[in-house]
Amino acid sequence: MIDFNAFFKVSYGLYIVTSGNKEKNNGLIANAAFQVTAEPARFAVCCNKDNYSAGIIIDTKAFALSVLHQNASMDIIGTFGYKSGRDISKLNNVKCIYDKTGVPIVIQDCVSYMELELEDTFEVGTHYIFIGKVISAQVIDDENTPITYDFYRNVKRGFAPKNAPTYVDKSKIDTETTEKKEIKETKSYKCNVCGYIYSESSEEDFETLPDNWQCPICGVSKEEFTII
Repeated sequence: MIDFNAFFKVSYGLYIVTSGNKEKNNGLIANAAFQVTAEPARFAVCCNKDNYSAGIIIDTKAFALSVLHQNASMDIIGTFGYKSGRDISKLNNVKCIYDKTGVPIVIQDCVSYMELELEDTFEVGTHYIFIGKVISAQVIDDENTPITYDFYRNVKRGFAPKNAPTYVDKSKIDTETTEKKEIKETKSYKCNVCGYIYSESSEEDFETLPDNWQCPICGVSKEEFTII
């Protein structure tokens, strides 16, 4: 027996991984990132082979890792986590800088960043593990707290997208124990794709939303929401 809820007890962060240059670039949300050596400092990140960013990291041989904070907007999480760089330019309206490698480094809604040169790539099933040597790093916000995946799930009410290494089919999860729903007089609706909760207690009635309304996280239509 595998209790998939046990997986959620493992500590993760939430990061934006970017690569490319000013002309061709992309980024993704990652929660599998960790330091693997001290001297020189090296970090590993995990990326689905199907992600547009994977090919860019391999071609560029460099990437950046930006640490999101707890107050990061769901808009930026939705853009990098649920939308494809094949369809939109994710970095167009996001504050970023360029340093030694020329890759874009997101500094919006982040507490720190690292710029890395790609040293090794390992294939692990559906994913690559990229290992990079840190060539620059900076703390940019000492006031906010780095966001954890647990905070993202239980406070921001988000879920891992399908390409994430931590994705679990929701049908395999005991929602009675993982979703701590508050009893409300008003209705709440849940996105079947990303898990975003739309609550009528703080928003207008769901039924009155226009037909072209989209989920603020993953961009699907009203038809993809289920009343909870």
